[in-house]
Amino acid sequence: MRPIVQISLDLTNIDEALETAALALRAGVDWLEAGTPLLLAEGLHGVKKLREAFPNIPIVADLKTMDGGYLEAEMMAKAGATHVVVMARAHEETIKCVVKAGRDFDIGVMGDNLGCPDMIAAAKWLEELGCDFVIHHIGYDERRGIAANGFRMPSPLDKLKEVVQAVSIPVQAVGGLTLEQAISCPSYGAPLVVLGAPLTIDADAFKTADNNLEASLKLICQKIHAYGDIHF
Repeated sequence: MRPIVQISLDLTNIDEALETAALALRAGVDWLEAGTPLLLAEGLHGVKKLREAFPNIPIVADLKTMDGGYLEAEMMAKAGATHVVVMARAHEETIKCVVKAGRDFDIGVMGDNLGCPDMIAAAKWLEELGCDFVIHHIGYDERRGIAANGFRMPSPLDKLKEVVQAVSIPVQAVGGLTLEQAISCPSYGAPLVVLGAPLTIDADAFKTADNNLEASLKLICQKIHAYGDIHF
């Protein structure tokens, strides 16, 4: 599988999200993500606007679904999303409902192991229940809270190899990755690379980072795509 670069539009304004998405696609990004802040601010209408603007680009709706799985997935699929996210800590039936909706509406299901006591076991379980991808995720609050108490901030790279080895579906690492760490993800066998805070989004203000974002993204995409096919 060729590495895929996904930009997380963790913004709260659809106009800024559309502008950032266009910039990212010019730079070589493959997938767009309607991040959770954007979905909270704009709802499925934000997904519809992304789809209207970019008719042929995969769009991940980061719903972080915990209940009402079939309906949430159906709504986002009809709005134009090609992928939805369900949490491993949701009830088994919710995950099954999202997977069923994924099959019914021909969208990919990404299972997220954020907050699981055993993240490797959670990844296996998500695959067993029919998810198409695993998101190995260290949360925003978790990272910042641990660091604020003087401890080393956890990284999704800490157990990424173990997660990749535990499943036979593509894995994505999410959670405060540095530029170098994001670029290194395919070397761990994780072909789905997500770029968000702090790389492209201001992690405190939830707005586009104030730097030469397009040039930086172009360099990142070139390095990630240079890995070529990844077998897992």
